[in-house]
Amino acid sequence: MADVEEPKFNSLADRIAALNKQKNFTTPPPSTKRPPPPPPGAGKLPSRVLTSNANSTASLQSPNIPPRPQKQDAPSLPRRTNTTESIVKTPPTLPGRDAPPPLPTRNGSEQSPALPTRRPSAQPLHNRRGSNSSEVSHISSISNLSLNPVSSRTSTTSTETQPTRRVLAPTLDLAKLPPLPPSRKEREAREAKEAAEREATEVIKPPLPSTRSAPAVPNVGSQPGLPPRLPSRPGNSAAHPQVDENPSVPPRRLPPPPSAFVRPTGTFESSRKLVTPGPRPAREEPPPVPLSSRPTFSEVKAVAVRKTADCLLCRDFSGPDSVAAQYPGHSLPRHDPAGYLANVLCGPFSSATDKARAIFTWCHHNIAYNTEEFFGKCINHRTAEETLFYGKAVCQGYAEAYQAIAERAGLECVVVSGHGKGFGYKPLKKGERPPPKDATGHAWNAVRIDNGEWKLLDACWGAGHVGDNQKYTKQFTPRMFTWSNERFGLSHFPRDERYFFREDGSIPTWEDYYIGPDKGERAEFYGSDEGLSEFTFSPVLKHIPVYSGQVVRFQFSKICEHWDPERHGKGKNYLLLMKIYGVDGRKEDLVPVDTDGFWWWVDIPARDLGAPGQTVFLYALTTLNNRDARGATKEEFYRVKNSGAYSMAWAIYAKWELV
Repeated sequence: MADVEEPKFNSLADRIAALNKQKNFTTPPPSTKRPPPPPPGAGKLPSRVLTSNANSTASLQSPNIPPRPQKQDAPSLPRRTNTTESIVKTPPTLPGRDAPPPLPTRNGSEQSPALPTRRPSAQPLHNRRGSNSSEVSHISSISNLSLNPVSSRTSTTSTETQPTRRVLAPTLDLAKLPPLPPSRKEREAREAKEAAEREATEVIKPPLPSTRSAPAVPNVGSQPGLPPRLPSRPGNSAAHPQVDENPSVPPRRLPPPPSAFVRPTGTFESSRKLVTPGPRPAREEPPPVPLSSRPTFSEVKAVAVRKTADCLLCRDFSGPDSVAAQYPGHSLPRHDPAGYLANVLCGPFSSATDKARAIFTWCHHNIAYNTEEFFGKCINHRTAEETLFYGKAVCQGYAEAYQAIAERAGLECVVVSGHGKGFGYKPLKKGERPPPKDATGHAWNAVRIDNGEWKLLDACWGAGHVGDNQKYTKQFTPRMFTWSNERFGLSHFPRDERYFFREDGSIPTWEDYYIGPDKGERAEFYGSDEGLSEFTFSPVLKHIPVYSGQVVRFQFSKICEHWDPERHGKGKNYLLLMKIYGVDGRKEDLVPVDTDGFWWWVDIPARDLGAPGQTVFLYALTTLNNRDARGATKEEFYRVKNSGAYSMAWAIYAKWELV
């Protein structure tokens, strides 16, 4: 910054007068007020009192600084080096003065040292914030320290940074603190002491005489629980027959359940531990069984039905299926066929799930796959009403017809487009990469059922299938409605990722979908109609190595814990057999599969399966000596086989290839 010559003054009074004429100051009115208090920190330093002359005493009396007047012609002092341009503009140079006159000498006993270069104070002035005159006073040529009523030596010394004095807290007096609350151990000890005192002073009443003939009545709620079952008595066996629902079976080695499947608690399995009654005297008779509190068989069955209502795999859809079969397509009215079907199919049911199932079953009965247009590559797009009258469609026509009826019935329904592992799909071989992503070529539906849940279904694949000979086979496939969304997603990949509707919200990639969860070609499975789950099958992969030196376990289970073959299926379970060929494929044999009613399993050494290139099968014994073989046991099979004269027929459930 360029140096500006300061005007010369003969005395301190002339200097003050010149300052008052500037636009930053005005002539203060005469005041008899006391001088302002010293700045912070000035009173903390030891005061060194020096003698000064009258001029020095007059300079220490600082008047109150009023707001800055707006004068245009008043001269201004040159700007100091520690000021900012935002506060003070550069003043004009006073003409005709080369240097200011020296200040009069002080008559003190000690010569005051020259003032150092003024530095901006780091201490904030909170009590003077917001005053224009206060901000200017920091940049004026008069030091703030000269306005304090202390000696010059004290003022000069106060500009240095002084350490802040620490004020210590008074000494803590522990006697004045409130007592601490008792600890946990102290409370427990005091409570134990009070309990002992109460017991000592409590009047002990004599015990009442025991009534041994009266049974203990448990304290139950509004609905009593079942009493523990007592062994049947010979004298009353005819009046109250006891049926053992869980007969004892010889010990067997049960298969370890797969890690991906957790067997839930059965409907009639209790989580409470049975309480065994203690020994009783021989002369005492047991109390009578309260038959009035025992539920009837119909009540137990009703509870079982409620438990399985939420499981689509074992839910009873006989009502919607029977209604769907009563309205063939040729009986539809020419006006508003979708509204008519919505009324007759969904009107009898209040459940959204039953309504969706009735429409699904109706499509199976009345719409066939249009193989002529599909294989002729001349597919004609028709409206939903035209499809209902025509009775033929491809997958897109099925989905649009289903949506039209569902929306007229008040159901939320959308058509989902994407890729399906249907006709023409070939599983990848080991090490083969999936093709580029192409989520096109198929269509299905998503409908909102009970509890606001979105359900994926495929009315096209549920109505039938197309074989390798390009012929359509009409066959009802209910799993296209009952499969979970996770299982449905293994064979359907939507173009819009919002339509996976998985419970965990996950979205699989195209590679994961096309390769599958098993990372290889799965074994061929055909037994889902009999209540067997293909996702608990083991081995999962199609090829089994013969010379691995291991024991191969063939294992699978029911599709659901609630599945009852007589109530949900076609009757009792078939006896399952493994068709093997012996060591090096030289001896054919049928090995029965063990079961506990939920799991099926059998262990066979790999060498006994056969030779590489052969195929092992899982058979279901359907006919034995010209009669239905449902419910046949392993003992009965061996007895008929060893008789030498027998006839048998089988159905294939699964097959594997030996390598």
